[in-house]
Amino acid sequence: MLILGHDDVLKSLPPSECADAMAAMLADHARGEAQMPLRSVVRFPGAEGFMGLMPAWRGGSKPIFALKSLCLMPGNPARGLDTHQGTVTLYDGETGVPVAVLDASAVTEVRTAAVSAVATRVLAREDARVLAILGAGVQGRSHLEALLPVRGFEQVRVFAPSREHAEALAAVADGRAVVTGSAEEAVRGADVVVTATTAREPVLSRDWLADGAHVNAVGASTPNARELDTDTVAASALFCDSRESLRNEAGEFLLAVEQGAIAGEEHVRGSLGEVLAGVAPGRLDATELTVFRSLGLAVEDLAAAEHAVDAARRLGIGTEVDL
Repeated sequence: MLILGHDDVLKSLPPSECADAMAAMLADHARGEAQMPLRSVVRFPGAEGFMGLMPAWRGGSKPIFALKSLCLMPGNPARGLDTHQGTVTLYDGETGVPVAVLDASAVTEVRTAAVSAVATRVLAREDARVLAILGAGVQGRSHLEALLPVRGFEQVRVFAPSREHAEALAAVADGRAVVTGSAEEAVRGADVVVTATTAREPVLSRDWLADGAHVNAVGASTPNARELDTDTVAASALFCDSRESLRNEAGEFLLAVEQGAIAGEEHVRGSLGEVLAGVAPGRLDATELTVFRSLGLAVEDLAAAEHAVDAARRLGIGTEVDL
């Protein structure tokens, strides 16, 4: 069994390669060739964080099981640690024998941004040149790295509550990044917007978004948290990674339905996998506001981990152990 630590995963999972793996897996999922249940969340009274379990399976000529088990610890950023801590385990699909264990924090870091890169590639205007990133944590950094090659971005605007963190992120953008004094300043006139925050209430307003903008909403992943206001949800062509996840976990979507601003799932144009598989349309014109609501899927973890393991074995990275 191969063990891949955090740095091992990052070395064996370049963002562009991960994005290609995400696109292929999301299309497989849309076609029913990869399966997963809704994630399970376990909260223990008195515990500082909570646990999440995300199993998945893919069939075909090389069947495989995967399980991501992790702790989500809200206090970790203050400790200099990622909020997500845990493992992704891969199992042979024919025998059930464990074949690899990977650091879940690194897998989540790379695959989440890679999925947003796919969404940007598919849904953003070809002439998108200004990128705004709200949030300067792990996902802010990974999204900057993953999205810069997708379009010819000439300027990156970064906003975070901590200016120090925002400046640290902007410093790695090859001179293209500026730190703004507010979220509104970052978003107004931007062609692509990433919300990668821990906010529980909206961090942007529909009024700030330009016609034709594309939004990757990444940070909120529970029914009682949201990054987008209801007007943005209602005005957008809405896409998701999973329809089941959207109707169970996306606070913006659920509140918009509750308020009568949208009719429900009829408002969803398609999952990203459906667009990639050619069974749902993507952007229809240059003036549309498109929103990709990312919630994170177990099949994404499976694909990212499998790609990392294959690459690590070619590169001689990681540690082989016998159980």
